Amino acid sequence: MTVEVIRSSLLGGVEHGFLGRRGGVSSGVHAGLNVGLGSDDDRTAVAENRRLAGDAVLPGAALVTVYQVHGADCVVANRWGETDRPKADAIVTDRPGLLLGILTADCAPVLFADAEAGVVAAAHAGWKGALAGVTDSTIAAMERLGARRERIAAAIGPSIARASYEVDDAFARRFEDADPSNERFFTAGRPGHHRFDLEAYVAHRLAAAGLTQVDAMGLDTYADEDRFYSFRRATHRGEPDYGRQISLIGLAG
Repeated sequence: MTVEVIRSSLLGGVEHGFLGRRGGVSSGVHAGLNVGLGSDDDRTAVAENRRLAGDAVLPGAALVTVYQVHGADCVVANRWGETDRPKADAIVTDRPGLLLGILTADCAPVLFADAEAGVVAAAHAGWKGALAGVTDSTIAAMERLGARRERIAAAIGPSIARASYEVDDAFARRFEDADPSNERFFTAGRPGHHRFDLEAYVAHRLAAAGLTQVDAMGLDTYADEDRFYSFRRATHRGEPDYGRQISLIGLAG
């Protein structure tokens, strides 16, 4: 099966793609394009999937990922090895030939580009990182490399949707304590629980930071098993492990 590459019209002038599970060589619970170094999948299969993913978006570029920790730090990309990946949740570059990759399995991947400045970035926005300001850190890092936020376009790729994301009262209170208006990202569920709209919250943070070009793509990782991996779906099923998908962006040389 050919690797499926989902693209945003807002980032059309920059090489990028949100990839799911279609087109890979892994099998079993990881079946498809699992790129997770932290999964229990066969190392050879993961390496081949990472090669296939890179070639589908920017052939010949060096794939750069980070050791994601659900924080808000953004680092400038370099050609570090797999064992030297810095702990961070966003990457930025103005160097052609580097392909920035963010891994997710329900969290929101966000790809950024200021095509005029030649600056791109990728961020992993789970609820912790989103609340802590990972997208704000990413925009600031882009500006340090010459981007201007009024020109930056951002696309939010496959993530768990409101209908699939049940949380408890304590979770909702974290957001409401940070800003009472965050209540609008929650809808009532069964007693003591709510449904959280992660994508809408991330889009709000991007708009609040001054971005006027934001593409919320509305792709639900939990509901669409054929296309995407989902940590929560695997957990609900009692599966022993789960795959990770990758979102990529880079500058052609």
